[in-house]
Amino acid sequence: MTALRQYLQVWRIPGAPMLLIAGIVGRLGIGMTPLALLMVVEQVTDRYSLAAVAGGVYALAGAALSPIAGRIADRVGPSPVLLVTAVAHPVALIGLLLASRAGADALVLIFSASAVAGATYPPLTAAIRGAWNDLTDPASGRYGLRNTALAAETSLFEIVFVVGPTLVAVFVLVADAAAALLGAAVVTLVGTVTVALGKVMRGWRPHPQDAHAKGLGPLRVGGFPALLFCVAGLGIAFGAAGVAVPAYATAHDASNAESLAGILLAMWGTGSAIGGFWFGTRPQARNAARQFAQLLGLLAVTFVIFAVMPGPLALGVALIVGGATIAPALTLENTMVGRISPASMLNESYTWVVTVAVAASAAGGAGAGILVDLVGVPWAFVFAGVAVAAAAVVAALPTGSIARAEARAEVRLERALATEPS
Repeated sequence: MTALRQYLQVWRIPGAPMLLIAGIVGRLGIGMTPLALLMVVEQVTDRYSLAAVAGGVYALAGAALSPIAGRIADRVGPSPVLLVTAVAHPVALIGLLLASRAGADALVLIFSASAVAGATYPPLTAAIRGAWNDLTDPASGRYGLRNTALAAETSLFEIVFVVGPTLVAVFVLVADAAAALLGAAVVTLVGTVTVALGKVMRGWRPHPQDAHAKGLGPLRVGGFPALLFCVAGLGIAFGAAGVAVPAYATAHDASNAESLAGILLAMWGTGSAIGGFWFGTRPQARNAARQFAQLLGLLAVTFVIFAVMPGPLALGVALIVGGATIAPALTLENTMVGRISPASMLNESYTWVVTVAVAASAAGGAGAGILVDLVGVPWAFVFAGVAVAAAAVVAALPTGSIARAEARAEVRLERALATEPS
């Protein structure tokens, strides 16, 4: 009951229900658009390779432009940026559908529209996580709820990757892939506009001009580049798992590989959500860097365990148990971004996390694919484990930049809490 009370307290924070509900609806496109785009382009070109290129252009354009949107949001506020991109992104998707009508003869237009759609995807995740930091600022008297709030955000975000592809499947069943892409455009538009016009985003207050990011911005903040290295390690591992699990399913049950892979990945996500819910009820650790390193180390071990599982049932159980470390690790990652980064650079910092995670995931998937073909599925899991283990080592360095940044953040926090309103 104590755990439920903590989450209820988060729910009662003014503006929290909007972030939790509309924030998930607005981000369903993350799970819908890449898949629907792939299907649309494949149908009109009859080539998966071209569809994959369009998907890659979409992802890379989003990753490249996201930090720019984040910096603008830090200067003018998240609402204007969200409103502009909430409209521009669906328009770009409609442009993609119109271009696709010409088939393979309009590849340049298809790729261009894919790039624009990716570049204009609303930076909603960064805005929401920045908002949770603001809502649980020490001056608000709610800092004790930050861990629970970010755990709720991280765990609920798992829904995007389960419900999104399911919605695409439903749209394809009753209509076609083009309808699925339009559906993604609608949920992105509605959810993003709802969040942008909500009390939390409209309540944003500008930072002093001399505090605005310049040049490399948060990349020059002590500890943040090292934290991004850890983000990359996780991204590589998740991208590799996205290839290794389906390959494992194919090796053990080729006739039902797709459904088996979906079930296994859903079990992994379920374990993550359970772990995240539990983690949100725990008090914040005094040494966040050490706890982060421990969670990364445990996650690295789970990948090695996955590599030796004898069959789908054993792997499924291992995925549920091992997945319980994912959401806690990501919750700590998001907490540390908020602690290390200056408040005036928070949106940009979170967009850098998204950018690095997307790029690393693509690299991890590519690397795992090569390993599966050359030496087999188990080595793809080992590859994922090594990537996370490297991140764990960086996070664990007692005199490393993350540890030093966390120590400075702890001093600032203690000062802020000392003046917290009673």
